[in-house]
Amino acid sequence: MANEKPSTQTQPHGDAATRKKTETSVAEAGSSAEKKVTPKNALLGLQHVLVSNVWLDPVFVAGAIGLPLALSSNMVNAIFIVSGLVTLIQATKLVRLPIVQGPSAAFDALMIAAGTAGSLAAAGTSIFISSLIFLVLCLTRVIEKLRFLFAPIVSGVIIFLVGVSLSGFTLSEFLGGAPGDRGFADPKTLAVSIITCVLVVVLSQFGKGMVKALSYLIALIVGTALSLAFGMADFSAVASKPWLGLPKFMPYGGFDFNAAIFVPFFIAYLVAIMEALGVYQAATEIQGTKLQDRQVRYGLAGEAAGSAISSLIGGFTTTAYPQNVALLKVTDEGKTRTRVPVIIAGVVFVVLGFIPKAGAVLSLIPSPVIGGIFLPAAASLISTGFNTLRKVESDDRTQVVIGLSLLLGIALPNALSGLEGGAHVFFSNSILVGAFSVVILKALIIDLPNFIARHADERTKQAE
Repeated sequence: MANEKPSTQTQPHGDAATRKKTETSVAEAGSSAEKKVTPKNALLGLQHVLVSNVWLDPVFVAGAIGLPLALSSNMVNAIFIVSGLVTLIQATKLVRLPIVQGPSAAFDALMIAAGTAGSLAAAGTSIFISSLIFLVLCLTRVIEKLRFLFAPIVSGVIIFLVGVSLSGFTLSEFLGGAPGDRGFADPKTLAVSIITCVLVVVLSQFGKGMVKALSYLIALIVGTALSLAFGMADFSAVASKPWLGLPKFMPYGGFDFNAAIFVPFFIAYLVAIMEALGVYQAATEIQGTKLQDRQVRYGLAGEAAGSAISSLIGGFTTTAYPQNVALLKVTDEGKTRTRVPVIIAGVVFVVLGFIPKAGAVLSLIPSPVIGGIFLPAAASLISTGFNTLRKVESDDRTQVVIGLSLLLGIALPNALSGLEGGAHVFFSNSILVGAFSVVILKALIIDLPNFIARHADERTKQAE
């Protein structure tokens, strides 16, 4: 090592060339590995399909609204097709990260409220306009000027809160609903969810090779089989679904702009953007790389274009999925930086979009199985957010910003659950509350005092 120092000082160009050559070799090796479609990658891709909740959101929203079969199937088909296409384009051309795209849960409550009020056309119009606004911001590179939103303290809080937010849904599925629901926390429900969860943890942490890589898929199959044995799963409804189906253009009606509906949808889209940034950051953290401006600009542009198209054929937004990023941490995908499994998942989604029967099978997977799979995934996101926050310079002001942001993001939605209208849309979303809190508090407690201090120092030096 002692002999290397002089060499580094006297031959900087050679050293830089060596580093560049090494980086190029690594990139080429990674690119070569990514082009291989192996049985393992195919199974990993299937695992991404099954672990994502691409099918859950449209089924949940359509069921809550009470849509007829034709519109319900159209919504599912539209979201499958758009999610698959955007996943493929993102992974191969745009953000170039192994992330799966799908409908954002930030829109579930809004879609249900609009649907029950007979305003799905206005909801689709609001998503379309919001998507175009952000698409323009990306194409004009204005989005890059908002890079302060990507600081570790901001992305760490968002990733942490995404995990916490996912855990609420996950525990509801894990326990079989809410107190008073049929089957809530009964022995069969807990047996399925606990065994599924334990399998994921044990196989992902102590398994080797294919067993470790396919831990989620194995747990899902075992959990579903156990549910069938307990009589908790019923796939008879699959028979009523058609084999082939195409989404219709604007199935809810023509363009219908309503400002009262547009504002909360625009806010929700902003939440989806912040969540996507957190997912991008988490993916790069797991891969050991750095998130680039180009990835942010192209990635968000791809999501905006996909959301606009989805709204025109009966779906809603598409955004990066956090639970699939969690898979990168427990399989070899994060270490090898391969995107093949996610590309395969994108192809599967597109195919499923044209086969409603296949989508119906996925939508009927019992809740305890889904909860058992998502629980470790949510925990992984929380730990990723925590690790990101550990990289932030530790001082009293930083700790105050982090603490207050997490507190507000977790506690405020429950404290203000009785609000209505636009205020309810904002304050009911923990990710949105936490994201706005950390940005505002960071500006007031860290950035502004630092700005004032720098200018004071400059004036002092000029006076001297």
